Amino acid sequence: MELADIPVMILCGGKGTRLRDVTELLPKPMVAIGEYPIVWHIMKSYAAFGCRRFILCLGYKREVFIDFFANYHLRAADATIRLGKEPEITFHDEISEGGWEVTLAGTGEESMTAYRVFKAAKYLRPEDKCFFLTYGDGVSDVDISKLYQTHLENGKMITVTAVHPEPRFGQMLIDGEKVCGFEEKPPKGDGVINGGFMVVDRQFVTNYLTDDRQMYLERVPFQQVSADGNMGVYRHEGFWQCMDNQREYLLLNELWNSGKAPWIKYWK
Repeated sequence: MELADIPVMILCGGKGTRLRDVTELLPKPMVAIGEYPIVWHIMKSYAAFGCRRFILCLGYKREVFIDFFANYHLRAADATIRLGKEPEITFHDEISEGGWEVTLAGTGEESMTAYRVFKAAKYLRPEDKCFFLTYGDGVSDVDISKLYQTHLENGKMITVTAVHPEPRFGQMLIDGEKVCGFEEKPPKGDGVINGGFMVVDRQFVTNYLTDDRQMYLERVPFQQVSADGNMGVYRHEGFWQCMDNQREYLLLNELWNSGKAPWIKYWK
């Protein structure tokens, strides 16, 4: 498959309870960085590589996504609206998101991640041999083309992007039995986690997922794929940041407002 032909499935159904001050009104993927929600930033990063077909797995406050995308062109461009029995809207500007196809897939308000993928998979086309799968709450400057190339080369069913999470705390420097200094938040942690930018072969849905609404991807299905030797990795050493709490929300907005947001590296 050509990169531009691969759909992008984004998990957008969670409640974001650790960002409660904001997510009582909005689902977490719709919390804004600057003027646009974080899910838009994620979509722009994929679109920079030609991916323009999106499947959003919706749950909590799905109507917020519906309102945003149904009225997107009106938000992004000047328009003239003729009222009356035969209303008409004339748009005066082209928008860079022209050509995006966004499927708003209801996957249940209380469903877990594996079921959301299982439910939304019906919107994959017959020719879709694989799809990108991404969480709706993290931005990165990951090179999507290299991620896909790695997936083709490793021949695995799933390829996940390994990232270094930002350390939450500073660390002590210890020499034998004495403390010889402190390091305030080293730039990267030593370990790696799944950064949420994944390539998934379609057969994963039929072979590993069921209609169990309480199934998490990260528990049984991913554990089984890994145990079967069918999960590969793409190592990303660049920028990655989720928005899991108020501090991270403020950090991402500070980066955006500074004009130095690292995740727009490939945007045009």
